[in-house]
Amino acid sequence: MDDFYEKAASFLEQQIELYGDELVMEVAAHNPDAREGSDRDADEWRQSTSLIDLEKQISACRKCALYNTRNKFVFGSGNPNADIVLVGEAPGADEDRLGQPFVGRAGELLTKMLAAIDLQRSSVYICNILKCRPPQNRDPAPDEIVACKPYLMKQLQLIRPKIIVCLGRIAAQVLLETTDSLSRLRGQIHRFNESELHILYHPAALLRNPSLKRDAWEDLKRIQRSLLELKVK
Repeated sequence: MDDFYEKAASFLEQQIELYGDELVMEVAAHNPDAREGSDRDADEWRQSTSLIDLEKQISACRKCALYNTRNKFVFGSGNPNADIVLVGEAPGADEDRLGQPFVGRAGELLTKMLAAIDLQRSSVYICNILKCRPPQNRDPAPDEIVACKPYLMKQLQLIRPKIIVCLGRIAAQVLLETTDSLSRLRGQIHRFNESELHILYHPAALLRNPSLKRDAWEDLKRIQRSLLELKVK
């Protein structure tokens, strides 16, 4: 039997491009040595010491089925030493095409929102819960969140922001690990590890419903006050 698993491991190396992680798990289930090696390889990204290194380690991720439909892996962009990190839910069509977060109409509005409180996009860091676009821009599925959230946690660990801003309900619920509605969550300051956590309406929601912009402006001013207070300390 040992010879069988050695041959299976050899075959795996030739077939990994076709079958990805699914075949790794199948072999590992029967061969503890293969599983241990696979786990070591899977954990290499956790040792990353920079965002550049992390992106290199995870950009070919196949942990969920979204790798089958993505055009580009959307890691994130901005200042790696930013005081503020903005977190959305997932890339859209424009992001999937260009490989950058928030580059469509919602991204243009986000840039204007930041400018309204004297922030440039280049001074903040922007990313998403998911790094690949869900088909038809549907909400992220639970298994996709489970697969991708550790990458976001590593990004936040490397950046160590003073403030995290969740853009929309899904980002807020995932980071705060709650099912509370957006109306219950926004309008207050939460804690996430060593960071303050604020919640904004997703720019796409503001485009669909301009009546929300007044509340969004109040949230933006709250973020601005917090940033000023943290800089004074």
